[in-house]
Amino acid sequence: MAGSTPFESPGALKRYTEYEYLLLGDLRDLLEEPVDRQNRRWLLAVVDALLQTLPAEFELREEGGYLSEVLDEYPNWYSQVEHLRAEQTDLCERLRDLRGRLAAHSELDSVRNMLRIELRDWMKRLIAHNRHESRLLHTAINPEVGTGD
Repeated sequence: MAGSTPFESPGALKRYTEYEYLLLGDLRDLLEEPVDRQNRRWLLAVVDALLQTLPAEFELREEGGYLSEVLDEYPNWYSQVEHLRAEQTDLCERLRDLRGRLAAHSELDSVRNMLRIELRDWMKRLIAHNRHESRLLHTAINPEVGTGD
């Protein structure tokens, strides 16, 4: 297919997830460094890459119904699944907001430091979201996990 990327083929969700993981590592490293002009450009580049990757990854997760495996096994978990779905939208919107503020406030140290803290908090929210989603999936797929002999 013309214009296709490696992310548009079978296994794309796994590749998006791996790429997201790498970008989060880059973001974590950049947030540890002092914010100067060059670091700010790298921060913007990583945030831009996340803003392209996350919506596409979330869209792939929606194919066939978001967490349908969970809802098939535990229909009463609908509100948890809907909360996670809404959280995806919120995470993308929050990152767009942080990106805009990072681009707009290049010279104010206090704003840059506040944005660094907010980016760290955003990253923690995304990781918590992914863990919650994984826990639900693992429980639905392996309901007997944790029961010993």
